[in-house]
Formats: sequence, structure tokens, C-alpha cells
Amino acid sequence: MESTVVSGDGTRIAYERVGEGRPVILVSSALADRRDAGKLARLLARRFTVVNYDRRGRGSSGDGAVYAVDREIEDIAALIDQVGGSASLFGSSSGAVLALRAAAAGLAVERLALHEPPFSVDADGFGPPEGFASRVDTLLAGGRRGDAVKDFMTEAQGMPAFMVGAMRLLPGVWSGLTALAHTLPYDIAVMGDTQRGGPLDADEWSAAASPTLVLTGGASPAGFHSAARALTGVLPAAEHRTLPGLNHGAVAMAPKRLAPVLAEFLDG
Repeated sequence: MESTVVSGDGTRIAYERVGEGRPVILVSSALADRRDAGKLARLLARRFTVVNYDRRGRGSSGDGAVYAVDREIEDIAALIDQVGGSASLFGSSSGAVLALRAAAAGLAVERLALHEPPFSVDADGFGPPEGFASRVDTLLAGGRRGDAVKDFMTEAQGMPAFMVGAMRLLPGVWSGLTALAHTLPYDIAVMGDTQRGGPLDADEWSAAASPTLVLTGGASPAGFHSAARALTGVLPAAEHRTLPGLNHGAVAMAPKRLAPVLAEFLDG
């Protein structure tokens, strides 16, 4: 059943709460709302109280007049208060970086699980090209939501163009993605300057002192593995684990493979 909580700026954030046990909040990636992690939430609910929410501007949640990453951190803080004052977080892709930022900001995060945060830490071309954020803004301002989604998938996610073309032939799938296109700048803001091909700033992240698991899929591009190794190197209490055969879409496509690994870690 859907519930709402009021964030610090008055925005209503919609969420579903399922299961019983230690609380876990699921933080979605770009171009996703809480439906993306619905199956994963139900699997984890066998052992945990799972809060699966719509990030602001998505699904049933409201949005503020002006976006700032701090507002999204306040959304997570409101959800943590709703479940008793502390919780573990799981995020995927840019959602993993948002969860990490929440932990680094001092929220009461018990344990932190991150799936493929898309940092670019080497000069190997992994990550979006220079000027990408401005191009997305221009496309959205011109009402070209589909082109913004296409560019994000090909240039930021590295998806082959033919795969994006195939997705455009699935009206239900493509309409769902384009409906969320206006939130792409939010995820670009969450990533900040972490996709420029340089080392991570330890001072920016080291305040995230909770026990942390960084996951990568064995079938994912090398850049995700480099990012995971770099992140575990700057966090105080982090480990990196690779799951054979999985890729960047594991949350929606392989929740049965992901859930046991998360449950083991989140149970402490």
C-alpha cells in the first residue's frame, strides 16, 4: 500500500513499506521509479522492513520548484525518520551515489550496499563525454525527451544504439522512460564531477563510515570494476564483490540473484 512522507522542503515523497525486520531503503537509479525494484523489495521483505520509494519528480512523488541534491538527501532523511531513526540503504548506479552521499552527509545509515556506482576513475573513456549535461538540458528544453533518453543510454550508460532502437519499438517501455526524462539532470547533478576520469576525492566520501558493500556484475564493463575498487579504497569500511554473470541491469533483471547477497550483508 502506498504511503507518503513530507520531506524538509514540503515535498511529498511516495513509498511502499513491506516486510518486517531491520529497515532497508531502496534508492533507484536514473530513469527508474520504485517499480524497477519492486521484485527485489518483495524478496528482501522476507527478512527486512523494506521501504521502496519514488525519488522526487518520479512516480507518485512530488517535486520541488528548484532541484538540489541536498533535497534528495533530505528525502532519504525523512524516510529514515519514518522507520525509526536509522536504516540501511541500497542503491544502484546513480542511486548508489545518492545513497553514498546520504551516508557521507551524516544520516543514520546502519549499512550501505551499492551496486555499480558509475564513477569514472581512469582516462579510458568510461563515462559521458564533455558537455553531456548541457546537451541533455538543451534537448529537454526543446521538448526532445526521447532524444535525451537515447543520448543518456548510449553516451552515459554505454548501451549500443541498436538496443536503444529496439526499446523504442516497445511503446510501454519507451513511454515509461521518456516520462522520467525530466529527472535526468537530477542524476547528472548527483554524479557531480565524478565522471571526468580522475581519482576519487577521499575527503568527499570518507565520512561514509558505515559498513559498505560495493557490488559489480561479472558481465559489466571494466569501468564499473575500476570504480568499485577505487571507492573501496577511499571508504573506511568497504568491501568489493563481483557477482558472476550479472550486469548493470541486475536490480530489475536478476533480483533473485541479487537478493541473497544483499540479505547476507544487510543482516550484518
